Amino acid sequence: MKVGEETGNDEETRRRFRLRGHTFIGVLATCTESLLILPVDVPAQKVKSLERALNVESIQMTVSESSLVGSLMAANSHGFLLSPYALESEIEFLRTAVKEHLSADIKVERLPDRMSAAGNVILANDSAAVVHPQLSEKAISAVERVLGVRAFRGTIGGLKTVGMAAVATNRGVLAHRDASEEELSFLEEVFNLPVSIGTVNFGIPLIGAALIANSKGYAAGADTTGYELGRIEEALGFIQ
Repeated sequence: MKVGEETGNDEETRRRFRLRGHTFIGVLATCTESLLILPVDVPAQKVKSLERALNVESIQMTVSESSLVGSLMAANSHGFLLSPYALESEIEFLRTAVKEHLSADIKVERLPDRMSAAGNVILANDSAAVVHPQLSEKAISAVERVLGVRAFRGTIGGLKTVGMAAVATNRGVLAHRDASEEELSFLEEVFNLPVSIGTVNFGIPLIGAALIANSKGYAAGADTTGYELGRIEEALGFIQ
């Protein structure tokens, strides 16, 4: 039995997944409070399991004709920012799909910057964002306008790719295990939420690479240990 398949009442198993054979599911998928965005070739059974884990509906698509949806897209409840190389057909598809699912006009735009991996360089929830220190002023303005939050330049664990170094929901932040006290204090101030450190996938500190989460649930890479799941649940407010 592969990890990630549902087996009886094993809650830990039902929180751990592979996508396209990979445990770094945050590279391939992203989610908001209401929507999960997945590559087009994820099987229907796996889609349903992820929807249940996160308590959302899903959309399957490519970004820049790539399955690396999580790396190439940053999103929250207010909007979606895609790679500057996203096709116009992908932008229009997402706009239409979001409107059908949410019955609302949610902003969907390209990130106006030379950095193409929007999901890697932006860490956001519904109230704030931390971005790559070298993101352009034009791009930061787009983050604030499309995602509807204030954006601040910063690093996490010394890494500029803040979207890979942490996950932020509306209930908490889980960050790279090597984040400094200054960085953790900065995250607490920006998001006004509890901030913890941890790992995923049996000791990997790149939280965003193997964890997708919102305030209702989470899904972690298949190699994430029970101890790591406990840290995730505590950091993101699933353990009172």
